[in-house]
Amino acid sequence: MVGQRAQHQPASLLLLLHLCLLHLRASGQPHPTPDSPAEEVVSVQGVRGGSVELACSSGPAPLLILWSFTPMGSLVPRPVAITDGAMSKVEAVASALGVVSLRNSSLVLGELREGARGHFLCQVLHVASGQLHTTYSHLMLAVLVPVSKPQVRLSNPSPVEGASVVATCAVREGTEPVTFAWQHRASRGLGEALVGVTEPLFQLDPVNRTHLGWYMCSARNSVNRLSSDGAFLDVIYGPDKPVITVEPLGLTEEGFWASEKEEVTLSCLAASNPPSHYVWLRDHTQVHTGPTYVITRAGRAHTGLYTCLARNSYLDTRTQTTVQLTIYYPPEGQPSCAVLPSPGAVTLLCTWPGGLPPAQLQWEGPQGPGPTAPSNVTWSHAATQLPSGSVFTCTGQHPALTPSALCTVVLWEPLGRPTCGSTATMGDQFIMLSCEWPGGEPPAMLGWLDEQQQPLGGSSSSMAVHLLQAQEDLAGREFTCQGTHLLRTPDPHCHLRLEAPQLDVAESRVSVFEGGEAWLECSLRQGTPPAQLLWLGPQQHQVEPDTLGFMLHPERTQLRLGIRNADPTRHRGTYQCVARNAVGNSSRSVLLEVLRYPAPPNVTIRRLTYGRHRREVQLQWAITGPGNLTGFLVQRKASALGPGAGAWEIAASDIEPESRGRRLGGLDPGVLYAFRILALNHHTAGHPSEVKIPADPPFSAYPAVLGAAGTGMVVATVASLLVFQYAARHPETFPRLETPTATPGLDPAQETTDAPVNVTITVTATP
Repeated sequence: MVGQRAQHQPASLLLLLHLCLLHLRASGQPHPTPDSPAEEVVSVQGVRGGSVELACSSGPAPLLILWSFTPMGSLVPRPVAITDGAMSKVEAVASALGVVSLRNSSLVLGELREGARGHFLCQVLHVASGQLHTTYSHLMLAVLVPVSKPQVRLSNPSPVEGASVVATCAVREGTEPVTFAWQHRASRGLGEALVGVTEPLFQLDPVNRTHLGWYMCSARNSVNRLSSDGAFLDVIYGPDKPVITVEPLGLTEEGFWASEKEEVTLSCLAASNPPSHYVWLRDHTQVHTGPTYVITRAGRAHTGLYTCLARNSYLDTRTQTTVQLTIYYPPEGQPSCAVLPSPGAVTLLCTWPGGLPPAQLQWEGPQGPGPTAPSNVTWSHAATQLPSGSVFTCTGQHPALTPSALCTVVLWEPLGRPTCGSTATMGDQFIMLSCEWPGGEPPAMLGWLDEQQQPLGGSSSSMAVHLLQAQEDLAGREFTCQGTHLLRTPDPHCHLRLEAPQLDVAESRVSVFEGGEAWLECSLRQGTPPAQLLWLGPQQHQVEPDTLGFMLHPERTQLRLGIRNADPTRHRGTYQCVARNAVGNSSRSVLLEVLRYPAPPNVTIRRLTYGRHRREVQLQWAITGPGNLTGFLVQRKASALGPGAGAWEIAASDIEPESRGRRLGGLDPGVLYAFRILALNHHTAGHPSEVKIPADPPFSAYPAVLGAAGTGMVVATVASLLVFQYAARHPETFPRLETPTATPGLDPAQETTDAPVNVTITVTATP
């Protein structure tokens, strides 16, 4: 019951109870619960600016949790926070520790400050066995400070080589212990750790040029590790003795040499910081300023002593080096190699005259080096010891040439075997036998043999040609081309048999519908020399392409004849494929049938009437009987009656097969026309319909009568009005029905004495 009442006390009472508990602990009075465990202090570490959570052993169903803090060096605890589970409160003084909050029974310190270093006490009030008990948790918080970014300081950033330099790595703050590491990176290289240097400062004594570069240090403690920016140590030294190089490189006992007319580059390098200033002298006369002297076109006048002077402007020190440059003259051109034929051997000749000094020439073959001599060298080698593909190289060496000049001779047999062929010349009057075996070093020798192996003419290299008079008895005869080469055994050969041509046709009978496309194929099965293929038409005339719908497509040994828009009258018949060569000819026949499409159904005209002003007609028709159709054709002609009737002409042809009527225009009203219509099945036309002359459209009298009557009434009314008006103006003109009585006072002489006038008005209504 006590615990339940405590849960509903105001926060002020909770705080008073907290202070009372603190007072009890401070006065040294014993713990209210004697059976509580011994108090232990738990060490906790946190990082400044970070977050740390202090855990409290609250036990089951705590009534109250109170946190207090005692700074280092103080004995007075300070309240921090209190909670009863339903509500909590953080004291204002807790802001000196950081951002304080409660998470269940744990105290969370965010943005941790150094002032939070000290002793934290968690007191938990709970009820056990009907009595109040208090549990205590002691925590000691240590706040760690990260190391700040280190800085490198050099006692002398630009020392002269041999002096002493001290490097210091400075850190503003950081929790001890702090360890240090150093790194050195050359100005044009990778970083290198300085092994064994772990102190915040180290000394370079004496300093040398290898120490030049960037120096960085890093500081580390239990919290973090940071590295400094680099500090550059610029060591002043030099110049060393200059080193002269020449490109292209040529060495002599005296110094360097170069080729005439070439570009020569002399480079001087003397190690120095700051970089050296260079001056070039030739035979003690200044010729250039700078590290590189380029002679764009070397000549004899450039031979001499070249001196490079190097100076360090900071230290005002100087060094120099002198070399000899000589210009050489090589022979002109390249070595020349040649092969001289000789029985059973190969004679190799290499020449390269001129040059100072003369070029040294040497042969080298598959078995090793051969003879050597200046300017020219000859080597005779047995052919029986040489395999195909043997390489002989003549190397020419001269001081002015790099690399050496050379020429090469490769002895090799021709690839494959001789190739035989034949060609008819001069309109098939002669047959040219040709034999070819290209390549080889030296070239192969070729000659023709007859059936008795007797030579036909002489031999020649690489190609042999022999002419025969064309005649039919040459068919079936065989000729041989014999080839010889010193690297090939036995001698290869090829055979050639002269044959009359033989033909094959794909089909001997070809059918096509009228208007279609047909192809006749003919191929050459054999024939030597090559035969000429042609097609003859049904009239035995040679078929020419692009005439009468013919197409010719030659493909290797085939000749295909195509017929477009097949017409029975022009294309039907027997075609012949003919092959001819100098020893005979052959032919094969192909029958081409051009089939007509079946006749379409008949057509009858149902109605044919003139339109307005007789310039067009309306035609309607119907079909009778079976058959396929693809369209209709309408014809017309003028002067349909009498012996002078005109010819039929097409009035309409693009009529769909589904149509049964068409309006036809373009007529002359003064001409009498006749019409007929035919059904079409592709190119086959059916029987013409009956011939008809257009009729006038039916006449309707009722509208005409009404129009005439209306017009008559209007005209009669107008005429009556005119008569009445005239009678009113001229009464003396019309007769009177009775004698008028004399008016008193009227002069009898003024009375009219004219006789009556009869007036007749006729009104005609025109429709």
